[in-house]
Parts: sequence; C-alpha cells; structure tokens
Amino acid sequence: MATPRERSLLMSHLLMLLQLLLLLPPLTWSLLPPPPHPAPVHVPALIPRAQTPLVRSRFSARAQLAFTTRCNSSCFHRGEREEQAERLTEKLAFETLYADGSRTLTTVRVEGDEESDGDPRRGGPRAGSRRKRVRRQIYGADGRFNIQGDHFLLDYPFSTAVRISTGCTGVLVSRQHVLTAAHCVHDGKDYVKGARKLRVGFLIPPSINGTHGGLASSKRPLVRWVRVRRTRVPKGWIQGPQEVSMDFDYALLELRWPHRRPFMRLSVTPSSDDLGGNRIHFSGFDSDRSGELVYRFCAVEEESSDLIYQHCDARPGASGSGVYGRVWDNRLERWERKVIGIFSGHQWLEIDGENRDYNVAVRITPLKFAQICYWVHGNRLDCVHD
Repeated sequence: MATPRERSLLMSHLLMLLQLLLLLPPLTWSLLPPPPHPAPVHVPALIPRAQTPLVRSRFSARAQLAFTTRCNSSCFHRGEREEQAERLTEKLAFETLYADGSRTLTTVRVEGDEESDGDPRRGGPRAGSRRKRVRRQIYGADGRFNIQGDHFLLDYPFSTAVRISTGCTGVLVSRQHVLTAAHCVHDGKDYVKGARKLRVGFLIPPSINGTHGGLASSKRPLVRWVRVRRTRVPKGWIQGPQEVSMDFDYALLELRWPHRRPFMRLSVTPSSDDLGGNRIHFSGFDSDRSGELVYRFCAVEEESSDLIYQHCDARPGASGSGVYGRVWDNRLERWERKVIGIFSGHQWLEIDGENRDYNVAVRITPLKFAQICYWVHGNRLDCVHD
C-alpha cells in the first residue's frame, strides 16, 4: 500500500500531466470533424438611442458571493412567450457606472433581429437527462484542480482568469475589458459597496516577484490590482426578480489601462450538440481555496434559451468566471476555445413537480453578444458577425 507521501507525489504528477494536456491542444481535437451543419450565427445590431444621466449610486448593497435562485416551469419556458421579444429591447438597455461615481442609462434599438433570441428547441429539459438529487455546488467527489506554477498561471487559457475586488472572478475578453457576473457589482437595486473603487487583480507568480530557488513553489502568487474605469450592467439585471434577472447576470468592466495578457474571444453559445465534447470549462478563485486559481470541467446537463445547467464543482468566489468550450470557427475552419457563458451560481429548478439541483451559467445569446460586443468596441459595425 502506498504511503501518504507517495500518494501525494502521485497526485502532484497527475495534476501536472492534466495541466500539460490542457495547455497543449490534443491531436484528437484537430482530427474531430466539424459539426454537421456549422451555419453562421446571425447577430443583430444593437444601436444606442438616448443616454440619460442618473443620480449617483449610494453603494449600499453587499456583495453576494453565494448567489442562489429558484425557477419553476413557467420561468424555465419563458423564452417561448410571445411578448418576450418586445420586452428584450428594454432589458438590453444598460447602465454605466463611471470611476467618479456618476452613472447613466442608455436605451437601445435592435435591428436585424428577425429570429427569436434563443433556440425554441432549448425550451425544456432534454430527454434522458439525469434527474438524481445531488448536493449543491460540489457534486460527489470534488473534481476541481488547483493551477500552480509560472508555466501554467501565465499561459492560456488560465491567464485569462482575473480576480474582482468584490470577491468574484472575471475573464479577460479584450485588451482592456473584463467580463464578470452582474451580482458581483450590483444586487439588482444598488451597486455593492466595493464597486465604488472597483479593481481587477492579475496573478503574479512568486518567481516573478523576486522569489528564487525552491522557495518559489512554497509561496502563493501575489496580485497586481488595476482600477476599473467604467462598469456596464444590463437593465435586465437591475430591479428585476432574481428568477428573471439571472438571465442577465453579467457585467463588463473597462480597465483604466490596457493589459498585456492573452484574452479569450467571445462566441454566441452553441447548442451542446455543437460544443466540442459536450463539455464546458472554467477557472475561478473559489473562496475555500484562498489565493489559488481553481480549474474544472464537466458536461452540459440542461439548456434553456438563456442558461446553461451543469454540475461543475464550484464554491462562492467562482461567480463571474468565463465559461468556455471548444467552438467550431467557420472562418478558421477549426475548433477554438471561446467564452460562451458567465458562471452565475446555483439554481433549484422545479420541473414536473420534481426539484433538480444545478450550477448555472448565463448563455451568450445573439442579442447579448451584440450588446457585450458593443460595450467592448463602441461600434456596432464591429459586432455584426462573430
């Protein structure tokens, strides 16, 4: 029987192998055929209309790292309601918070949205999906992995994960923008106290901080904090019931200065059938592993028009992580890692009288892609196509 030390060394070697496999795309991915019909995704144009000054925020809310909601069948199927298209324009209006505490509300108009925002095929649970009752947030054996060492923390895709000063995680989606969960900066009624001087933290491995020799591996990474210049939150999140606003639990932070790290591009969330391996991945700063970047992956369990239901192990602090997967890129004709969602939290889903327990990520629908892309580029012409 192996000794505790031998078991520890074995686990360390296994983790090292896993990290290497993640950094070096497996040959099998390049050999996988494209989806049967990888049709281009139509992205409507989001056009700003009017900008209205608002009173300054009181910053009275408290950050809620363990975000939990409940949803019944009517909430789950609301993507099929006829009036949703009319209400979406109002929900896609957005609020902007500036570094000096001022804020504005921008209304929008949508052009070219001939099709419904969301696939009606995703309006209900898939046949054959698992229905067993499981514990929230950690499902069975803990499947998370700590990412350690200079060669991994500074390499793609782990380098795209950043800390948010309110206690959450974010993902780099451009040279100056970070995507995170809205509830990390706003509770639906007011901005959280920490949003007044919001910062984004970049991990700095110990060796880069001047630590030498074998001592480097025993020290935790440090964090370099950068102030946020502007924060944008969709109106669909503000002053809405949690069951509805969870669909809009995302926010974009604009840094004061561009960074030099690799970032991950956005994509409209494909159906799980068109997602490489039917798997999603994300890395975050879970609260039970202080100072560590934690990676996990799992299969998609359920889909609605706005949410991804899954059993990826996660704890508070992982909210706002960029959920990514292998997406077929028609232009490059290959599979690419792209951000397809934002990890939100936990939801009890009641379908046909049965409670199911899931961790949940917000889907990037065509309209949400158009909105976030406009926030990043400031030009709707750059956001017509993925």
